[in-house]
Amino acid sequence: MAENEDNKKRRPLKNLPPESFQPKVLLIWMAIIAAVVALFYFNPAKAPQPATLNIQRVVELATQGQIAEGAIRSDATGGRDWSVLTGETKEPILKNESGATKAFVATGRLTDTNLELLQKSKVFVEKPATTAMTQLLYNVLPFIIVIGLLYFLFVRQLRQAGKGALSFGKSRAKMLTRDKDRATFADVAGCDEAKEEVSEVVEFLKDPKKFQRIGGRIPKGILMVGPPGTGKTLLAKAIAGEADVPFFSISGSDFVEMFVGVGASRVRDMFEQGRKNAPCLIFIDEIDAVGRQRGAGLGGGNDEREQTLNSLLVEMDGFDTQEGVIIIAATNRPDVLDSALLRPGRFDRQVYIDLPDIIGREQILRVHARKIALSDNVDLAIIARGTPGLSGAELANLLNEAALLAARRNKKKVEMTDIDDARDKVLWGRERRRVMDDAEKRLVAWHEAGHAVVQAVLDDGTLPVHKVTIIPRGQSLGSTTYLPTKDILTQPKQKLLNQIAMAMGGRIAEELVTGDFSNGAYGDLRQATRIARAMVCDYGMSELGPVAMGENQDTVFLGRDITRSQHVSEDTARKIDAAISNILHTQYSRAQQIIADHRAALDKVAAALLEHETIEGKHVLEILRHGEIKSPIVSARPPKLPPSATGKTADKPVTKESPDAPGAPAPSPA
Repeated sequence: MAENEDNKKRRPLKNLPPESFQPKVLLIWMAIIAAVVALFYFNPAKAPQPATLNIQRVVELATQGQIAEGAIRSDATGGRDWSVLTGETKEPILKNESGATKAFVATGRLTDTNLELLQKSKVFVEKPATTAMTQLLYNVLPFIIVIGLLYFLFVRQLRQAGKGALSFGKSRAKMLTRDKDRATFADVAGCDEAKEEVSEVVEFLKDPKKFQRIGGRIPKGILMVGPPGTGKTLLAKAIAGEADVPFFSISGSDFVEMFVGVGASRVRDMFEQGRKNAPCLIFIDEIDAVGRQRGAGLGGGNDEREQTLNSLLVEMDGFDTQEGVIIIAATNRPDVLDSALLRPGRFDRQVYIDLPDIIGREQILRVHARKIALSDNVDLAIIARGTPGLSGAELANLLNEAALLAARRNKKKVEMTDIDDARDKVLWGRERRRVMDDAEKRLVAWHEAGHAVVQAVLDDGTLPVHKVTIIPRGQSLGSTTYLPTKDILTQPKQKLLNQIAMAMGGRIAEELVTGDFSNGAYGDLRQATRIARAMVCDYGMSELGPVAMGENQDTVFLGRDITRSQHVSEDTARKIDAAISNILHTQYSRAQQIIADHRAALDKVAAALLEHETIEGKHVLEILRHGEIKSPIVSARPPKLPPSATGKTADKPVTKESPDAPGAPAPSPA
């Protein structure tokens, strides 16, 4: 009994009848059904009424062969003393007031002699008598069908509340079922601090009196902030799953319509439904679609969005959390939200969900690896170390791509090479087996060898060379990748200078060998210039001193002011340019000296790349220390896959790092 009451309490919103159902709609449908019934029973286009004849006359016509067909039906009393004769004549010989007709009907006593004559004509057939019940059903059944159809239409209209034009202003929030969509804190990994911060919400939903007894008040709203894919929605589901309460989910864009006032109506209806199903959670995803700053920026705000935001502000300000309803919102752009939405009393608390660290990435990989058959040689700790900057969604996609790749290779379990290949595919795309002549291949080999040698010499053990390849992938003809030994959260000045020197290594190697430059260093120069500009303008790492002179580049369409003031004079701008140029030229000369001192190692690394296409970082270190490669080079080329539509074979693995990962420099394109 308690379970039934609990299920009724947590019924979905779509089963709730609309409160603003208009009675005039019922009258319209009743008028339509009445018109259909009237046309069915009182259609003037029906055939004329049959002629009424005497039974004796019918017998005479039957003996003369003038009856085409007929029927003998006894009345409700039974017997043949009183019968009904119906049928049609062969020719229109019968006359009545409406003109010629062929149909007839005759009622009266049917004697045995007349019955024998009718039977001899072999035209009339006997039919069962029509009872009172049959006549009742014949007259009442059409009305029963009409009433059933009317009931079906209106019950369907009630259940479709919120989806049709009659309920345009109803909330579109969907309720997640507890059995199918339930999630718990065990399904969320990589954000332990955020889980601890929202755990008190679970305790409040389970036992509100625990906090109320000492005067505590749970936050009315919780705003989850973080980059895309970090698990904001999943954490909100886990809160509802742990508390075992209804969870209503809606997107911020569902409030905004082209008609003014519709969004505000949906906001009011959403809060009303939340009160009816308390205690519950209401989750608003991408709240920046409706909660942007009012009256700011070049785009401004339309009346509909601002009215919707005003309605949301009013509802949250007068919303009593003692009712057990908590609002959770998620966004990755908190800087564009209206300040009135973030004040205490509305969204009292902001929970920041950042990209996971190395421990969090390993935990996330273990959660998603439960449903994947992994080989014994798969080490999730190494995968976590080699994926800095990846979110939880990207890690899940990484394992899924590895499983698909292993299935294509007809493997029963996912191996480490499959995960390495999947990581390269996710971050950089598929390998491109371009046809390069020997001259281009040698140029790419020298370019990547220059990057690898400079990085191997300057590395202090935190960012060692992982792999070097001359196989094209993405927009690069080759790449040199690094695998950090830990999450790099801060960047000292010397490490930034080392990154600039490493970026210059490819261009210097090209010049040293060929005596010319190529456009392969385009990406390297952009990366080096960006780092140098940040050091001068943002980090204060130059002779200009500890001054931040970065330009304000906020987008006015995202709720910012149109006008911008210049904070740097022309003289200071020239000094900034000179400082940036000094850093770049100094590190260029430094990289030139490193390559000149290790010219023999540069030649051997390039030769190994031309022979094997891909070598590991340990091979580069062996060349620098011993002058030759000591450990064997295992071919990274996987078994060939079935040729694709273009006739190309499968990619082979080359491990790379994300260019946006903190502390992991982007691979340099050749």
